[in-house]
Amino acid sequence: FLIDSSSQGLWAWASNVTAGPPGSSSVLQPAWDYLRQNHHNLLRSPLFPVALSVSTYFFLVGVYTALDLLAPAWPSVNRYRLHPDRPVTWPGIGTTLGVTAYNHMFYIFPAAVGQWLWRPPTPLPPQAPTLWEFSLGILGCMLVFDFQYYLWHLLHHRVPWLYRTFHAVHHEYRRPFSLVTQYLSGWELVSVGFWATVDPVLLRCHCLTTWGFMVVNVYVSTEDHCGYDFPWSMHNLVPFGLWGGAPKHDAHHRWPATNFAPFFSHWDQLGGTHMMPPTSGHGSDGDPKD
Repeated sequence: FLIDSSSQGLWAWASNVTAGPPGSSSVLQPAWDYLRQNHHNLLRSPLFPVALSVSTYFFLVGVYTALDLLAPAWPSVNRYRLHPDRPVTWPGIGTTLGVTAYNHMFYIFPAAVGQWLWRPPTPLPPQAPTLWEFSLGILGCMLVFDFQYYLWHLLHHRVPWLYRTFHAVHHEYRRPFSLVTQYLSGWELVSVGFWATVDPVLLRCHCLTTWGFMVVNVYVSTEDHCGYDFPWSMHNLVPFGLWGGAPKHDAHHRWPATNFAPFFSHWDQLGGTHMMPPTSGHGSDGDPKD
């Protein structure tokens, strides 16, 4: 009885924290009302989630690429790079950007057209999710996606044919930078995009939560490949080593039998594939592409 009372009290406290002002069901409600009233047609379009993900990605890689080009002459930025002695080069930017453009033209664009033709307009419920529902929905999608991608990633490293045929292209860069995030085969891009699209549906998320997850997913994936260890990076904010982050994913590109999970670290720890990267991170092992 005491435990049940405590849990009810904790839930009530959490509900009060995430609730909006008196008479409002959510702190997100005013923003949601504004979006529905002023951008109704845009939000209902099946193309909106694609446009949101693509624009978020290119904005982030634009910021990181600018930092990459400025870093050699900007010590205050270069000191946060995992490999400050190996600058990102224009040929590397051109190659990764070319593959990214190809993938968007021949995979993302046809998928977007397909959604536009066959998917009905997105329903926009009048009620916004509570902040609690919004946060837990994003966290739930991340946990499900993390498990899916861990198994997919592990399988594509353990089965030589899968690795050679689909995943090897992503490992041509052993010291990744932001544009390597989508330096992928078409199969990998489609399968990862499929999970990111389906998981919010499986968890029955509000459309606002779904869009939030898409933005977070793109942000975290880009940060994993960015090649920087900033104080505000996710792995420095999440306690107890529960997060992967750029240093661990950089280690995966250099030691491919380790650190398969994209976000968290618990599956790698349970599966015996977890590895803490060397503190220096400045190896010089003759990589074919840096």
